Amino acid sequence: MTRVITKITRQKRNEERYNIFLDEKYAFSVDESILIQHGLTKGKVLDELAVGEIAFEDEVSRAFNRGLSFLSYQMRSEHEIHQKLLADELGEAVIMEAIQKLKRIGLLNDETYSKALTDTKKRTSKKGPRAIAQDLKQKGISPELQQQMLDEFSDEEQLTMALALAQKKADAESRKTPSQVKQKIQEMLMRKGYGFAIIQEVIGKIELIRDEEDWANLIEAQGEKIWRKYSQKYEGYDLKMRVKQGLYQKGFPSDIIEQFIDMKEHN
Repeated sequence: MTRVITKITRQKRNEERYNIFLDEKYAFSVDESILIQHGLTKGKVLDELAVGEIAFEDEVSRAFNRGLSFLSYQMRSEHEIHQKLLADELGEAVIMEAIQKLKRIGLLNDETYSKALTDTKKRTSKKGPRAIAQDLKQKGISPELQQQMLDEFSDEEQLTMALALAQKKADAESRKTPSQVKQKIQEMLMRKGYGFAIIQEVIGKIELIRDEEDWANLIEAQGEKIWRKYSQKYEGYDLKMRVKQGLYQKGFPSDIIEQFIDMKEHN
């Protein structure tokens, strides 16, 4: 069955789209690029196959333009574009064709995107490999490409970044014992996505020195809190042992603990 184009009108709200009338009745609308590509003019005869092909290519064009718009703000992964176009209720075949067009002109490349995302996470957040892998996974990057990015993340680079984070954390936790600071550093580096081996190496390299005055100030602050806590329930030997245990767990040396308890007992 064939039909004839009897009228073509430009849309008022979007001057780059045209309404196509077949046999005096509105049939479909197309972008100007599709109009030119298929030579759609008044009097042209179209069969059902041609109409279907034109409609499909117009949908691809619309999806392609939506993808371009989405990419204009920042780089995106194929998965992100796919999900965005699905949300626009476009068909799977249309979406895949639009994605292939975007890839052909170099605007969509998961390897380039993954490299950029990895570099950004390293630079701005100093994230470790596990956290970066999770970020890539959330963007729909394939496991193979995730591994490729992590393979390029050397132990030396990880150690440099983790040491910088650890030193900053140590400086911020100067009112805690070395044992407490190391625990804080370990927890922070784990959250950042670093592996056990790197974390242990970092902790071994961080110098956490406390002189007598530092220890005195630390135990005055933390010891008083522990003493108040247990003195509400215990006294005598039981109180002494509870306080000792609490301070020991926080990393205080035994001689500093004994001095503190002796001071409290003779006050």
